[in-house]
Amino acid sequence: MSNFRAGFVAIVGRPNVGKSTLVNALVGSKIVITSHHPNTTRNPIRGIITKDDFQMIVVDTPGMHKPKTALGTRLNQMVNENIDSTDAAVLCLPADETIGAGDEYIASQLNDRTPTFIAVTKVDKIPKSDLAAKLVAVGEFVNKVGLQKAEIIPISAKNLEQTDLILSLIAKELPESPQLYPDDITTDQAEELMFADLIREAAIEELY
Repeated sequence: MSNFRAGFVAIVGRPNVGKSTLVNALVGSKIVITSHHPNTTRNPIRGIITKDDFQMIVVDTPGMHKPKTALGTRLNQMVNENIDSTDAAVLCLPADETIGAGDEYIASQLNDRTPTFIAVTKVDKIPKSDLAAKLVAVGEFVNKVGLQKAEIIPISAKNLEQTDLILSLIAKELPESPQLYPDDITTDQAEELMFADLIREAAIEELY
């Protein structure tokens, strides 16, 4: 198939910034559990999006932060390993939270990554009148951390606002490649692990 593109994209960010919700929205089905509690994702999970002209494998990574425990160190290692082996990265910055040191730390891991996209997530949680100021703040942030080439896209994964746009922008940056997975595959996660995660999601919400 001429000009077909395929590749891997790492979805990164602090804990609880909407990474898993974004992956589910891009894939079009729930393959990753979501929760208001941070670090719900403990292992990278791959979602597979297949279109007529591209196939994108999005990797939902654990929330990244300055590690204070052995678990935190290992989770960060897994994220960095995924960044190093992907063709693009998407940094999630929630619209309803102030950009902070944690975001700067993650951005420092992406300085050598091109292309990088900035997804301003959860725009449905702020008044539309506040969005322009938020985008200005994000623009100042990307200049500060050396990601001037990164494209900034405000999205609401919950409401599927601009998810098609970010998908098409990332797809243009994927390398030309044969299709890597069959058309009907949306994740390569084992079925028993998916069921285990769904049970864990229900337990987390019940306990907390």
